[in-house]
Amino acid sequence: MSRRRRMIFKFGVTVIVVIAIYMYYVIQKDKDSIDGQETGTISDDSDLKFYAVNKDESKVPHAADKSSTGDTNGKKDVEAMKAVQLQDSAVEHSNRTSETFKNGIHLSVVACGDRLEESVVMLKSAVLFSQLPLIFHIFAEPDLQQQFRDQLDIWPAEFRKRFQYHIYDLSFPMEGTSKPDEWKTLFKPCASQRLFMPSILTDVDALIYVDTDVLFLSPVDNIWGFFKSFNSTQLAALAPEHEDAAIGWYNRFARHPYYGALGVNSGVMLMNLTRLRSSAWLQSMMNYYKEYKLKITWGDQDLINIYFHFYPDQLYVYPCEWNYRPDHCMYMSICHSAEKTGAYVLHGCRRVWHSDKQPAFKAVYTAFKEHHLGIDIQYGLLEMMKRYLELEKNSNCGKVKHIFLSQIEKYTTEEKKSTR
Repeated sequence: MSRRRRMIFKFGVTVIVVIAIYMYYVIQKDKDSIDGQETGTISDDSDLKFYAVNKDESKVPHAADKSSTGDTNGKKDVEAMKAVQLQDSAVEHSNRTSETFKNGIHLSVVACGDRLEESVVMLKSAVLFSQLPLIFHIFAEPDLQQQFRDQLDIWPAEFRKRFQYHIYDLSFPMEGTSKPDEWKTLFKPCASQRLFMPSILTDVDALIYVDTDVLFLSPVDNIWGFFKSFNSTQLAALAPEHEDAAIGWYNRFARHPYYGALGVNSGVMLMNLTRLRSSAWLQSMMNYYKEYKLKITWGDQDLINIYFHFYPDQLYVYPCEWNYRPDHCMYMSICHSAEKTGAYVLHGCRRVWHSDKQPAFKAVYTAFKEHHLGIDIQYGLLEMMKRYLELEKNSNCGKVKHIFLSQIEKYTTEEKKSTR
C-alpha cells in the first residue's frame, strides 16, 4: 500500500510539473505576441527589418541599479515587473480583440519633441464630437509615453469610455539609410513613421493618420465615411496641397515627381492598411527615398506624392475643407467649398498654433486647449472661439471666421434638437 501511494504521489507531481511548463509556455507565447504589437515590431511576412530607435529602457532594471541589500531585492523587482507586464499584456490583448477595436474609428498620431500638448488637444477635439468609439494609436518617444497616459487617464469618465488607446515605440526600417535616425529626422520629427504603419499595425484594417497640429471641428465619423467612397483600386485619401497654381509649391519648385497638377498634402490621411499591405507601397518608399533623397524638401509628404504620381489610380482626393490650412485664407479665401460648409478638419501647419503669424488659427487652437471636457460645447468652446476670433477679425483668415465656426455651430444645433 505504501509503495502504491508513493507511485501515485510521483505521478501527481509529474502531472503538475507538465501542466506548469505548458502554462508558462502559453503565457510567454502570448506575451511575446502582444509585446510585438506594443513596440511596433512587424510580422515576419515582411522582407524589411525594423529597429526601434527609442526603446524605453527606463523601466528595465540594470545591474548598477541594484540596492545595497543584495541581489534578492533585484530578483523580486524583476519578478514583480514581469507580473505587471503580463497583466498589461492581457488587458492589451483583450482590447485588441474587442468589438470596439474591430468596429470603431482608428486614429493615429506620431509625437516627438515638444508635440505632446498639441497632440493631446487634437485627441480632445476628436473625442468631443465623435459618435462612434475611437481607438487611438499613439507612436511616441519614451519620455512622452507616460505623459500621454497621465493626460488621457484623467479625462472625465463620460469621455474616457468613448475611446481606447495604444502606445507604441517608434520603429523604422534598417534598409536604405546610413544613419540609425535618418528616417526619424526626415522633415517633421518622426512623421515618416506613418509610412510604415501598414507593416506595424497588422491587426488594423484602416485608420486616419493626422499630424499633431490638427483639430477636428466636426465628428471624426464624417471624414471616416470617405472610406465608403473608395473604388476597388484606391487605398488612401488626401486633400490637394494647393487650390491656386499661382502660389503652388510643387508646380513651381519641386525637383521630383508629384501627384496631379499641384500635389497633395499629407497632414490628414485616410489609409486602408489592408490594401496598402498588398500593394507596392512599402518597397516603393524605400526605393523612392534612395533615388530622390537629395531632391525632396518636405520629407515623407514628398515620398507620398512621388508614389501617387506613379500610382494615381490608388488615391482618393477629398476637397480642401477636410484639411483646411493657413494657405487657404492667408492672402485671400481660396477654399471656396469651405466658405459654404465651413472647415471639417483644421490643420495648423508651420507651427501657427504657437505663433502670431496666423492669429485666427491660434485663436481656435487656444479655445480648444482651454476648453474643459464636460463643459457645454455651445456655451463653453464655441463662445470662447467666437470671442477669440472677434479679436482677430481684421486678419485675412479672421475675415472668414465663419469657416472656423460653421461645423461646430451645426453640431451644437443638432445636439440640441436630439435632446428635446
